[in-house]
Amino acid sequence: MRLFRVAEVASFRRNYAKTLLQTAVMWTIFLVVGPILVAELEGRIGLPTFTGRVGLGVVLFILGGSLGLRSGYVMTRAGEGTPLPMDTARNLVIAGPYRRVRNPMAVAGTVQSMAVGVALGSPAVFAATVFSALLWNYGVRPTEEADLLERFGEPFERYTRNVPCWIPRLDPWTIASPEGDR
Repeated sequence: MRLFRVAEVASFRRNYAKTLLQTAVMWTIFLVVGPILVAELEGRIGLPTFTGRVGLGVVLFILGGSLGLRSGYVMTRAGEGTPLPMDTARNLVIAGPYRRVRNPMAVAGTVQSMAVGVALGSPAVFAATVFSALLWNYGVRPTEEADLLERFGEPFERYTRNVPCWIPRLDPWTIASPEGDR
């Protein structure tokens, strides 16, 4: 069984509904329930915390959430699939936020998770954020990018040479950029 399965042909509306459902489930588990449980455990065992900055956390969450929702929309529209590995995009997506960073959804989720840590005043949520980012970068990303390389070949290879994984480019890149490879 392949971990990544290309989405069947479906309407944008159907794919976007699946994308929004996935987003709601992931946010509920990883940005609400998980951090609350971690912060609760942190308090019970007496780990040091800091004064939460709810306003700053909300602003960061909205920024990260906006990036995540925009990325999901672009993935669904341009990719003709969803961000789900078992229903993945049919096309290589180099549009919207994907012109600046290779996986804006991972960046968005990391920012949102940090935002929750800021709002809760929880160093343990920050530690979980770092652990999750490392797990994604070294565990998930190589498998995902191997699948993309297999499916899209040289255009994807060129994309990875020109678009960073975590720190967004200031100038958006396209596969037809005259600058060539950096």
